[in-house]
Amino acid sequence: MKIGELAKTTAIPAETIRYYEKIGLLPEPDRDNSGYRSYRNAHLDRLLFIKRCRNLDMAQDEIRELIRLAEQPEADCSEVDALLARHLNHVRERLKELASLEETLEQLQEACTDGRTVRECGILGGLSTELETPESEDRHNHVPGTHGPGQN
Repeated sequence: MKIGELAKTTAIPAETIRYYEKIGLLPEPDRDNSGYRSYRNAHLDRLLFIKRCRNLDMAQDEIRELIRLAEQPEADCSEVDALLARHLNHVRERLKELASLEETLEQLQEACTDGRTVRECGILGGLSTELETPESEDRHNHVPGTHGPGQN
């Protein structure tokens, strides 16, 4: 199948499919006589696997490791379990941080009262105060899927 059909079947943009090929998550397909990529069912299966992993917010390196482990079907699955445990710990840490974020946003919202001007806005005042105060604790990157394996 051609890349457009693969993209439609998986609901993954063709550009993303090419990117996965470029970074080695998806093997390069054969080319037909006119030079177009020709994908097989194995590409479809791999792409769906990647999509499921991304839906679980797994990073590219985690997916790459799972693919490597999946290619050894007779091996002990303890490495797969350990990878998932690390990822689960990371998700739990993020949930704690998101709960803290929710609390901070609620406090900011409570600082707003009706009938004030923007100059008197408690929310903007609170944000300005927060921005001037550097955070003492190290924050992780919270763009989905950007954490590496083993990071909590």
